[in-house]
Amino acid sequence: MQLNAEKIRIRLKQLQLKEHDFSAALTSVQIEVVAETGSTNTDLMRRAQTLAGPVLLVALHQTAGRGRAGRTWHSEAGAVLTFSLAWHFSLTAQQLMGLPLVVGLAVAETLREMGVPVSLKWPNDILKDGKKLGGILLESCPGAEGGSWAVIGIGLNLSVPDALEARIGQAVADALWLAQMDRNHLLAALTHALQVRLAYFEQVGFAGFVARWNHLHAFANQVVTVQDQGRVLQQGVALGVDDSACLLLQTETGLARVHAGDVSLRLVG
Repeated sequence: MQLNAEKIRIRLKQLQLKEHDFSAALTSVQIEVVAETGSTNTDLMRRAQTLAGPVLLVALHQTAGRGRAGRTWHSEAGAVLTFSLAWHFSLTAQQLMGLPLVVGLAVAETLREMGVPVSLKWPNDILKDGKKLGGILLESCPGAEGGSWAVIGIGLNLSVPDALEARIGQAVADALWLAQMDRNHLLAALTHALQVRLAYFEQVGFAGFVARWNHLHAFANQVVTVQDQGRVLQQGVALGVDDSACLLLQTETGLARVHAGDVSLRLVG
């Protein structure tokens, strides 16, 4: 079914009304759907300081999607769900450090409720069957009247045409069950999950999510390397994350705390 802003809005309201307490008081989200754009994140970052409130921007197709560290997010029209959410926090940019992990958790918990068995790869990938199903790009800027605007970009592979894998040069996961459902309902469910968790994050920070994130940790207790542009920086057993959203790595010389930055995580063997 074609994505439609009004249908997403109606379904989102229905989800909020099912929860008669916290959810019903959440800030409303302006929803926009466009046929094509370069990057939904770029579009919202340009507008962030002039926005009156949260905005969800959904593109049927992105021609210049971006991932972490300037990587390209490859997209095939109809096969990938791509959207960005602009959200204002009263927090500083430094206080947003754990936000990408919270976003990944929101997406993963929503998909698992829908029967898709996903896990989380630190710091911001969503895995299915050990392969990448989705990714997150978070950018921020100061608010015009204080606080910070966060622009959260999310891409999910619903189906994986051979042409997409050929362009990427690696195998990626898909979720055919999601591809068959009403995408307006899927967007509404993901947006609702983000609303609830972002509001809670504002109150308690990442510490309130640590146990839930570690429960879905894809590489828990496995030997991994931390790499920067292919260069191995550290190796050890991935224990999970701490209250600061750092990866805890048990190395030969002791416990190390790894900050996200632009590093990559790889399984050994």
